[in-house]
Amino acid sequence: MRMAAQYELLKELLNSGTTLNFEQEFFFKFYQAFILKDRWLQYINGVGTTLLVTAIALALGIVLGSVVALVRVAHDQQRPGRRNPVLGFFNAVCQVYTTIIRGTPMMVQLLIMSMVIFSNSRNFTMVGALTLGINSGAYVSEIVRGGLMSVDKGQMEAGRSLGLNYLKTMWFVIAPQVLKNVLPTLANEFITLLKETSVAGYVAVSDLTFAGNRIRGVTYSPFMPLIAVAIIYLILVMFLTRMVGKLERRLRQGDNR
Repeated sequence: MRMAAQYELLKELLNSGTTLNFEQEFFFKFYQAFILKDRWLQYINGVGTTLLVTAIALALGIVLGSVVALVRVAHDQQRPGRRNPVLGFFNAVCQVYTTIIRGTPMMVQLLIMSMVIFSNSRNFTMVGALTLGINSGAYVSEIVRGGLMSVDKGQMEAGRSLGLNYLKTMWFVIAPQVLKNVLPTLANEFITLLKETSVAGYVAVSDLTFAGNRIRGVTYSPFMPLIAVAIIYLILVMFLTRMVGKLERRLRQGDNR
């Protein structure tokens, strides 16, 4: 109540034309950006939406990217003169997909998805997550493909010699080694995705950036809301970076055993 009374007093002083000193102006803008009408809840809800969109996009990106990587690696490992035309067709589709996604800006993809393909949808969060997932899949495919190519070809031959078919060899022999190789890079992709969600707010996804921008529009004061958004993103990224560092150290320790 005391803070509310102080805010009302400062508001009256501003309306009367009185110039506030630095401390008074700082308190006034802080109260407007966080305390007034429980606006701090909008930041909290924005963080939740940001993490939700990031998690959905990463899951979709890993699934889509893994499928694309498997198709491309299977196609590249075919023997000359024994090419499978069906596999060749899907490999061409995968190449077109990665070329288009990696060659066009994320913002343009988001606008096309929200205003053209899903123009009648009001589930902006899922549209944003779907777009980010499709975008991430193109980059994850190269990460997984690199991991698959890093495994010695003799591993596949050893699995097949033990009586395992192609799928079982990939699942039980190749996949565990690939996962260990690409896990740190995938974790960094999660951090990149987290920051890329900031563009989703421009198509009405109520993420952290959207919350800060909405409060900026109401208070007519961009400093506090946008600085708060930047600090929250920084804290999230620093936390995730620390977790990735721990993951990499554990993987290195496992290699030394």
